[in-house]
Amino acid sequence: MSAFWIFARKLLRERVTLAFGMFFAVVSAGGLGVGLLSLAPILELMLGDEPRSLFEIAEDYNQTGPMVAVPDWLLAELPSDPFQGVVLVLVAVGVLTILGALANFGHQFCSLTIAIVTVTRIRLDAFRHAIEMPLGEVFRFGPSEIVSRINKDAMALQSGFTTLLGKSVAQVTKGIASFTVAIIVDWRLTLIAVVLGPLIGVILKTFGRRIRRGSRGSLDAQAELLQVSSEALQGLRAIKTSTAERVSMSKFGRINREVMLQDFKIRTARAVSSPLVEALAVVVVLILAGVASKQILGGTLDVDRFILAIAALAVAGASLRPLANLINDMQAAAAPAQRLLEVLDEPRERRSGSGLQRVPRHAAALQMQGVVVRYPGAERNAVDGIDLRIEHGEAVAIVGPNGCGKTTMLSLIPALLRPVKGRVLIDGVDLAEADLRSLRSQIAVVTQEPVIIQGTVEENIRFGLSRQSREAVEKAARRAHADTFINALPKGYEAPVGEFGSNLSGGQRQRLAIARAMLRDPSILMLDEATSAIDAESEDLINDSIRTFSEGRTVLMIAHRMATIMAADRIVVMNEGRIVDDGTHDELLQRCSLYERLARSVPVG
Repeated sequence: MSAFWIFARKLLRERVTLAFGMFFAVVSAGGLGVGLLSLAPILELMLGDEPRSLFEIAEDYNQTGPMVAVPDWLLAELPSDPFQGVVLVLVAVGVLTILGALANFGHQFCSLTIAIVTVTRIRLDAFRHAIEMPLGEVFRFGPSEIVSRINKDAMALQSGFTTLLGKSVAQVTKGIASFTVAIIVDWRLTLIAVVLGPLIGVILKTFGRRIRRGSRGSLDAQAELLQVSSEALQGLRAIKTSTAERVSMSKFGRINREVMLQDFKIRTARAVSSPLVEALAVVVVLILAGVASKQILGGTLDVDRFILAIAALAVAGASLRPLANLINDMQAAAAPAQRLLEVLDEPRERRSGSGLQRVPRHAAALQMQGVVVRYPGAERNAVDGIDLRIEHGEAVAIVGPNGCGKTTMLSLIPALLRPVKGRVLIDGVDLAEADLRSLRSQIAVVTQEPVIIQGTVEENIRFGLSRQSREAVEKAARRAHADTFINALPKGYEAPVGEFGSNLSGGQRQRLAIARAMLRDPSILMLDEATSAIDAESEDLINDSIRTFSEGRTVLMIAHRMATIMAADRIVVMNEGRIVDDGTHDELLQRCSLYERLARSVPVG
């Protein structure tokens, strides 16, 4: 089943609104059909050999023994003057037109409502799925790619839903109503039109496949374009200082041209399909005119009925002709639907539920046994056969050259990454079978580039801890030495924070992150260059606060400053994904050449 139709099934959840929408569509189309049929008496009045009244026409109609006769009370009310009959029919057609317009409004209103509500739900499901995906899978897709699919592809899907429920249903129901009138007037002409119709359907299907393939290529190229432009604008400072504007422009221009080439593929199919269908429709009408002319000359078809049949078929053709573009729109929506489905088909983390073991508050030991981690597409292991045991309450510094696997190893503890081999245990609980909520609720992480959300200062400290009181937030800020700058802000804790903390300095962002970690009251505290953006004087104060806060907690820290490293109980030295030594500062200086080189190169303060 096409991805578009898999998502389209979700439209059925809005059953009541969908039923109203279909009702209004049928009413609108029915009004059109009745309006066309009402042309019959007008044509008979105008084209007959002698003027006849509506009363006479209805009386003759009843004498033919129809299945549904005109009731006597209505027959008595019909005018006997031909001109009055024409006026009455025209007024009735006008009223039907107004009712049809109101019904059409109701149909479009319901269709748009269903499309918007359904896509809102799909977008939420996709976002929830994305944030619950394993971190390794997010890296494989790329965050910008996932954002593009959740936002841009969802909007394209909404356009396809609007076409399906709104325009397509309206055109199809009107076309069916018009065809029904044509069958009632003259079934032979209608049969010829129906026989020729499948030819148009084959053409639409052929061009639809080309449009679907081209749309997928265009969306992939646009996602890459979004990634490149986001990287450039977020790293604009580095681009300017490195005079790399030409490199960025060249990269953007290359991908931008690829978007254009993919759009050109869709262009040809879209441009050809509609005029070709129009030309075929004219050919069909010409064939019908030829057949009808022979019947009229042979006396088997009246001119007025021929005109009405052609009028009904013309309205049907006019209603169905836009289906070429509408089907193209739905085919174009199939590509973004497929891209969304690829995200939703990815496995999610099992954060809680039956079969998972709850992790009690850490009080014994953290262990890694033969752990191996490899990122998708990588040529070598990021972590390669690590064995490590850290007792509760220990402060362990992890050092090593850039890219040696320090951050990857720490990412295993909150189960952000899963080892391809080996086990990670906390107090004997294997994290592969652990309840992630109970695990992560007792871990706090402060990174070199902290996550700052758009909101208030208090919301940033309270991030993920909505139940904490304002007093607890202020206490955490004081312990992180963040209260001084917070109170200096115009609105204090209610002061707005811009996107990515753009209106805060690096040190202020770091203090908020440390306050956030302290508010969590963790049993395991992980610090990845947590004080790198803070001046030396403030760093000493914050390090003292962290040392006091760390008592009775397991602390793991990645550090490049000697003062921070020497404050640890143990130092783990890593290189190329392996632990090469483990001990105190003095022990490592005597026996580990790598640590000795690192110790000489890192800042003292």
